[in-house]
Amino acid sequence: MNRFVIQEHKATRLHWDFRLEKDGVLKSWAVPKGPPEKKGVKRLAIEVEDHEIDYIDFQGTIPEGEYGAGTVSIWDKGTYQMESESEKRIVFELTGKKLKGRYSLVHLKDKQWLLIKL
Repeated sequence: MNRFVIQEHKATRLHWDFRLEKDGVLKSWAVPKGPPEKKGVKRLAIEVEDHEIDYIDFQGTIPEGEYGAGTVSIWDKGTYQMESESEKRIVFELTGKKLKGRYSLVHLKDKQWLLIKL
């Protein structure tokens, strides 16, 4: 079972980092308005660089002058089951403390995706 984490990131702008463990890294998206908790809600998710697996447990302060400077705390974490995956759409089921159920990431263009609670 693969793991996921959502980190609340108080940086230049508050956002949430959504990360899925896959192929030895954390595939990562920044979600400006936070992950959707209600069915049918869609949130913009901006794809960012992969992070190392160890980052799944990170909480703390990233110093000024470093990429992502600010405070990071774990908002939710758990496991996920991949249902289907293509270049345009990823469907998975999250089992976390806060988020449970089916979700989809739909590719819009460039680094822009929609995170949708199904």
